[in-house]
Amino acid sequence: MKQKILNICSALFGLFMINAGLNKFFNYMPVPEDMAEAITKDFAALMEISWLMPLIAIAEIIGGILIIIPKTRALGALVIFPVMVGILLTHVLVDPNGLIIVSIIWAILLWILFENREKYSQLLTK
Repeated sequence: MKQKILNICSALFGLFMINAGLNKFFNYMPVPEDMAEAITKDFAALMEISWLMPLIAIAEIIGGILIIIPKTRALGALVIFPVMVGILLTHVLVDPNGLIIVSIIWAILLWILFENREKYSQLLTK
């Protein structure tokens, strides 16, 4: 039962990340009009570095796909981890709106990392 719930949560997490990555390329989701000025400035700064947003988008898409597939889920969690750190820091330090959703997504990511801890232990030993 626990594995089925993890698979469902991982699939939702992966689809969420794929959607976020694709939106960076195709801009199909509208930007909220009431977005805080600080977050608008942060996005503008990110857009100044022409290669950064495509890199983040590719990491989100690849990480999302890897997380959906149970065999590659551990690798997907490592690929998406730095992106999730940026998302968390943005919502904690710049704009706390959406922090509840980010917390739920982080809980899923931490669960995935915890369930794959044996695979990661090989990376940390000599």
